[in-house]
Amino acid sequence: MTTVTTRTVEYPADGLTMIGHLALPAGVGRRPAVLVGPEGTGLNDFQRRRADALAELGYVALAFDIHGGRWFTDPEEMLARCMPLLADPDRMREIGHAALDVLRAEPRTDPDRIAAVGYGTGGAIALELGRDGVDLRAIGTINALTTGRPGEAARIRCPVWAGVGSEDPIMPPAQREAFTAEMQDAGVDWRLVVYGGALHAFHHPPVDQTVRPGVGYHPRHAQRAWSDVVDLLAECLPVTE
Repeated sequence: MTTVTTRTVEYPADGLTMIGHLALPAGVGRRPAVLVGPEGTGLNDFQRRRADALAELGYVALAFDIHGGRWFTDPEEMLARCMPLLADPDRMREIGHAALDVLRAEPRTDPDRIAAVGYGTGGAIALELGRDGVDLRAIGTINALTTGRPGEAARIRCPVWAGVGSEDPIMPPAQREAFTAEMQDAGVDWRLVVYGGALHAFHHPPVDQTVRPGVGYHPRHAQRAWSDVVDLLAECLPVTE
């Protein structure tokens, strides 16, 4: 395990002061970098540890904020914030670009080697960066099979990997088909992994909050999904000395 340095970064986006978590690997040279987008509930310690784990692998990692430092425990309050956001690609892009600017400004970041990985709402934001033509090396999403405005997926310039639980009522088969059709029609290098028996947010351990029906943790698939994300980065954004 390498020594990881972390710090909090504040930056404006979506009319809020976002509070992100930056994790730096050992050393002093430039490294490939990863944006890490949180679930709709917001950025918490679990997602911060994802950035730390990527830094241990040698990446500069920024777990970005989407709610101005808030983390929602009430699902209805979270949906009231997220549903309008998910319906507005330009707002999602603004949030994503603001975080990307912070990551690019970090001296340890190699600005030509950046990937975006996101979960739920954070994954939708990662996809919108791709649809906006951002030069990313890879996009990885879990529980974020969102479709974009017609024709914009053709701007995606990197491989896209997506994971979803087979029993996720929020991302049902019809939505999977719409997403894969969009990627295929746009000529994107895409992959979709369906994790059998898994619900929505299957990757996130239980927390002390109200849980909506159809949401549940699946520890075996959570580990598999993380391994798939790491493999995507190893393929598309290898860490080299």
